[in-house]
Amino acid sequence: MGDIMKKIITLFLLIFMCFRVNASVDLAKYSKEAILVEASTGKVLYEKNSNEKRSPASMTKIMTLLLTMEALDSGKIKLDDQVLISKNASSMGGTQIFVEENTKVPVENLIKGIGIASANDAAVAIAEYIGGTEENFVSMMNERARQLGCKNTTFKNPHGLDEDGHLTTARDLSLIARELIKYPFALKITSTYEDYIDVSGENHWLVNTNKLLRFYTGIDGLKTGYTDKAGYCLTATMERNNMRLLSIVMGADTKDNRSTDTISMMEYGYSSYGTNTILNKNKYSGTIKINNAKKREVKYYLDDDVKLVVKKGVKDVNYKIDKKIYNVKAPLKKNSKVGKLIVTYENKKYEYDLIVRENIKKSTYLNTVENNLKDVITGSLTK
Repeated sequence: MGDIMKKIITLFLLIFMCFRVNASVDLAKYSKEAILVEASTGKVLYEKNSNEKRSPASMTKIMTLLLTMEALDSGKIKLDDQVLISKNASSMGGTQIFVEENTKVPVENLIKGIGIASANDAAVAIAEYIGGTEENFVSMMNERARQLGCKNTTFKNPHGLDEDGHLTTARDLSLIARELIKYPFALKITSTYEDYIDVSGENHWLVNTNKLLRFYTGIDGLKTGYTDKAGYCLTATMERNNMRLLSIVMGADTKDNRSTDTISMMEYGYSSYGTNTILNKNKYSGTIKINNAKKREVKYYLDDDVKLVVKKGVKDVNYKIDKKIYNVKAPLKKNSKVGKLIVTYENKKYEYDLIVRENIKKSTYLNTVENNLKDVITGSLTK
């Protein structure tokens, strides 16, 4: 496997040194479906049959991991929580970490089992822990997919084994994966090539199913998949030259060929595109007035840098920026959204959240009186 992959990578590097690939070329000739996007904007750089519904196999676990990251972020679960393993979880087939019924496994170990080894039993265990039942968790998966704008996705389980109606598309998966990689812990787990965890009292060796982590410099996630019905699938991500790309291939005929198509798209993306940062999140700010806040003048900031994905060689970049401020009231928690910037570029709109970087307290009666007096005094002085 190692020698074959090294030869594949060497071949592609030689090709891209000689000429720049045109997007009209089939960059994913071994896959039935593919897409390449710039992660921060979602701009599609290449696609092939990207809206055709297919079985995603274990790339299903991208959504399972996303809901897990969100549960951690909200405080609903913690990494050291002990999950009681059910008969349902312990009886799962396919790839496993061999959890045993009525034993307890930490959430962190289950996440590693999912993200590194693609373990089906770990996926069911975490689904039951977060959702109460596997069925409830699947409903959560479908609701979250709808929220993210996935129009052609229906999940039937949290692990990805073939099931009638369990379908998605490369484009929909890109929406889910873009959300997942916002969590550094998710990238940390999915970029780990091997690790050891304790499972039911035994030390279990985990080896990542994504071999590009070792054989293609820069890849730091995300998830493989395979069933007879789905074929060989891979969602991959990497960052180079301050630009993060996300690629998805579905229905490839072999493991090596799913890697070949992934490398082909990545090399095309980095050889053909770059990013221009037009607004820096640490330099852009403004103020809004919140009448019921203790401090009425509140400063807001960009949640992320505003970047434009530009084809190399293009010099004239035209864009328009609009701003929308929400009608918000105190109290507000740190990082609450108070508005958004809308950037129009190449006839498409990209939205960026405006947030507060501190907790905004609600005004007391005395604060309100004081603020009103200030308004009266300021108003009379300016007349």
